[in-house]
Amino acid sequence: MTLPAYVTDLKAVVAHALSEDVGGGDVTARLVPAEERGQAYVIAREAAVVCGRPWVDEVFRQLDGNIEVKWLVQEGQRVAPDQRLYELRGPARALLTGERPALNFLQTLSGTATAVRQYVDAVAGTGARIADTRKTLPGLRNAQKYAVLCGGGINHRIGLYDGILIKENHIAAAGGIRQAIANARALQAGVPLMTEAETMAEARAALDADVDLLLVDDFSLPDLREAVRLVREHRDRGGRTVIEYSGGATLQNVRGYAECGVDRIAIGGITKHIRALDLSMRFA
Repeated sequence: MTLPAYVTDLKAVVAHALSEDVGGGDVTARLVPAEERGQAYVIAREAAVVCGRPWVDEVFRQLDGNIEVKWLVQEGQRVAPDQRLYELRGPARALLTGERPALNFLQTLSGTATAVRQYVDAVAGTGARIADTRKTLPGLRNAQKYAVLCGGGINHRIGLYDGILIKENHIAAAGGIRQAIANARALQAGVPLMTEAETMAEARAALDADVDLLLVDDFSLPDLREAVRLVREHRDRGGRTVIEYSGGATLQNVRGYAECGVDRIAIGGITKHIRALDLSMRFA
């Protein structure tokens, strides 16, 4: 899978990870003679969706350009327990040093992709897409956003710079949703205009302004169905608004929200509540 254009920090993120782990040098790796070469492989201990190949490759590239990484799986591929993911050949010291940083990236991003795929599978056939939020791990925003794509989801905003999202505090500070939207239009920022609605009145105001995306927050199922009806009528009249649901969706109830007819469902937990994939590296 091709890296999205927003992933510009891969080398820097990997360099930071190596710096915090290796520091002044891997003293334990010195137990192995400097000239020793080795072979190793990594396996998944559980079923998962694999994500993080570019970060693994970069770890070993920065450590030693003589390391060969041979991947046996593709990005976004489902894997089974005990399936071999990649093989390594090269200077043994560098293989040992890179083990943990590489696994940290792969297990975290695979954990994200796996969680996303579970939600994608849960809403299959409804037409709803699973979207991420800005609730990401500090320093891993771009990597986790990429992992969402690997899991079959879609990205919301990448950050505060590529979309206006009017939320309840913006509405309160601006003096109301209509004024907040008017202020946003006046900015002429050239980015999508999205607004959150906590009431049907706010949803109607957003549709009157033909915002790009209406994010309905914590609506009951009857209210959500009504909001979907209003959005569809709005689009029938030439409007462009996409409707997204947010708030309290879990694997157990997400299909119910999807069956209301929303275009997207935002899930903060796919990047916030991550259980890393169980991986293991073994010298051959």
